[in-house]
Amino acid sequence: MTGPESEGLQLRRAVCPGSFDPITNGHLDIIARASRLYDVVHVAVMINQSKKGLFSVEERIELIRQVTADFGNVEVESFHGLLVDFCKQRDIPAIVKGLRAVSDFDYELQMAQMNNGLSGVETLFVPTNPTYSFLSSSLVKEVAAWGGDVAHLLPPVVHEALVERIGKK
Repeated sequence: MTGPESEGLQLRRAVCPGSFDPITNGHLDIIARASRLYDVVHVAVMINQSKKGLFSVEERIELIRQVTADFGNVEVESFHGLLVDFCKQRDIPAIVKGLRAVSDFDYELQMAQMNNGLSGVETLFVPTNPTYSFLSSSLVKEVAAWGGDVAHLLPPVVHEALVERIGKK
């Protein structure tokens, strides 16, 4: 083994959690920025049994792997349960979350404080690039379902998958 771990150095790890149904350019921007700050960025795709996603968890994982492949330090996997348990199992001390607006902060601050209280995991808030401040997966799916052009809001491979999926509905 070569690199920091072979030299006894601890790798700096963080997680970017979400449902990513589908991953947008806004998500990708936050993951890219985290990948420049951390040695390893885990993208944790949330499994919510009570919600039927447009894409299966496996499809979301594959799309995220494709669009983050060039970063070289991103690992993508699913999780079910408490995010702090995911972090403990992988020795991840930090959660990276993008904030679009003040309304995001209210909710995310409560979650950050709960996560820290449960496990000591820290949450770092990254302000969203203003280009993507309005963007959400739900909004993209809704606009696309009505025939709106969302190509500029998604990585090309994700846009292709979305158009194909919506065309089948």
